[in-house]
Amino acid sequence: MSKILLPSMMLADFGGLKEEIKALDNADVTGYHIDIMDGQFVPNFGMGLQDLEYIRSATNKPIDVHLMIDNPDKYIEKFADIGVDVIYIHPEADTHPTRTLQAIKDKDKKAGIAINPGTSVESIQPYLSIVDYIMIMTVNPGFAGQKYLDFVDEKIDRLINPEFKNKYNYEILVDGAISPEKVEKLSKKGVKGFVLGSSSLFGKDKSYADIIKELNDL
Repeated sequence: MSKILLPSMMLADFGGLKEEIKALDNADVTGYHIDIMDGQFVPNFGMGLQDLEYIRSATNKPIDVHLMIDNPDKYIEKFADIGVDVIYIHPEADTHPTRTLQAIKDKDKKAGIAINPGTSVESIQPYLSIVDYIMIMTVNPGFAGQKYLDFVDEKIDRLINPEFKNKYNYEILVDGAISPEKVEKLSKKGVKGFVLGSSSLFGKDKSYADIIKELNDL
């Protein structure tokens, strides 16, 4: 099974962002993951629109945005028009998640939901028929450098169950403290995509190309 490998650009070197993107492109990452935070839904601020616009202009690879913001419905058109490919929302941050997810698809973008460690499978089931991707947070959203929360594995197992997954036809990604060991373990279970941060990609003594090849070979 081919993997979706997405560098979390919050952790990139912004002092040399052009060179970072070139090196990641040459390493054959699948695309780029952009975290947008508003200081309300999560107690932190993430990347800005200018960062997103620059990354979009610097690569032809797909870009997804993870909207950790209240009322994401107000901003779908803005992000879609920048040229992103996948937009993730948190259902609990939106008054009418189904309408917002449909608005994403109406803009010819892929729709995704991101679910926090404390969000139940039952609470998101009404949205599964309309989403293309589910991104399971394996840390509490908002900050890099946290530890992987092992109890989330039970949720992954439930959502990856073929009887459940095939009914709705979505792909699963994981985000948070994703080490090479977690990539190997979870890909064997059937997880398709991995958001890569400091646990596996950034700040290592290997080239991005070597790391991405090793992750693909796992």
